[in-house]
Amino acid sequence: MRLPRPLTAAALAALLLAATACGSSGSGSSTGLNPPDLKPLAKLGKSEGEVNLIAWAGYVEDGSDDPKVDWVTDFEKQTGCKVNSKVAASSDEMVKLMKTGQYDAVSASGDASLRLIASGDAAPVNTKLVPNYKDVFSGLKNGAWNSVKGQMYGIPHGRGANLLMYNTQKVSPAPTSWSAVFDDAGKYKGHVTAYDSPIYIADAALYLKATKPELKIKDPYALDQKQFDAAVALLKQQNADIGEYWSDYLKEISAFKSGDSVIGTSWQVIANLAAGEGAKVKAFVPKEGSTGWSDTWMVSAKAKHPDCAYQWLNWIVSPKVNAEVAEYFGEAPANAKACALTSDKNFCTTYHAADEGYWKNIAFWNTPIEQCLDGRTDVKCVPYAKWVQAWTEIKG
Repeated sequence: MRLPRPLTAAALAALLLAATACGSSGSGSSTGLNPPDLKPLAKLGKSEGEVNLIAWAGYVEDGSDDPKVDWVTDFEKQTGCKVNSKVAASSDEMVKLMKTGQYDAVSASGDASLRLIASGDAAPVNTKLVPNYKDVFSGLKNGAWNSVKGQMYGIPHGRGANLLMYNTQKVSPAPTSWSAVFDDAGKYKGHVTAYDSPIYIADAALYLKATKPELKIKDPYALDQKQFDAAVALLKQQNADIGEYWSDYLKEISAFKSGDSVIGTSWQVIANLAAGEGAKVKAFVPKEGSTGWSDTWMVSAKAKHPDCAYQWLNWIVSPKVNAEVAEYFGEAPANAKACALTSDKNFCTTYHAADEGYWKNIAFWNTPIEQCLDGRTDVKCVPYAKWVQAWTEIKG
């Protein structure tokens, strides 16, 4: 979900063309995928003594950054599995690292998970070996981004929405629609901000789905060439009004505090922190709905330490630990029982953790592939590699 230092578009294009091609042929499943015939682990064996993880910053904390934030030490004591973790800067880096076979599990967002499934780098998961899975919110199970034909390929970790945030003193009247950063962005020229990632093309597609019904967009991650071209054109138009594309959320907080940015995409944690530091901001899901992320812990098909990997999956989604991670990171927890254990008793209300109606309006990140994710078979959809190339063009 984080993109502090994205890889170059050229490097990504070469990597992604191979990854998306793996899913370009197959049956009529909801995802359009026909992944390799891999079997989930049948039973747990003896702990191997260590586990190698790829994770977003803030997901695998051992007290080295903050002595008060540590859920790794107790895991190591209880399981005998030493945790070796690497922080990844982007979903694309995660995919690249998983292909090395050196890592046992990864906290993949939806813009990486289908690539890992299609290429055979992620194995299907036996949820019976993860006791805490039973308490995961139903809306996170069997998603288009973490399962194929009813088979889970990971254990959900948490979720969040991409919100529209605005300065309440400088933006008037209060916006209700994404039109404020697209068709009406000129009102705030030079002070509009947007998320710096190819997956942001889906935000434009989501807006066009509501405002240009003649395009017949069903799924913002399943765009044929005409639909894709319309989304890219909208973003090129928006580019003239963008003051800054952001990937570092601390910089976005600073920009809203200084007034350099007055409106744009954001996350709930950014809105909370910005408001806490004195910025006059509000953030919400506009009437068209929004995109969002749902991260999933996936096990490598080449895992050298599968037993420890499964123990980590069960640990990270256990009520107490899942509550700690969610509060530290700023997202809705996956485990329903975590809400009773957050230090802020209003946390799950603020993050809409148990409000499945709220999440029905969120189109979680997914990986665009040629075989359209919306089920169409009469056209080809634009794969993610082309999204990467287009994003470079959009930004000029």
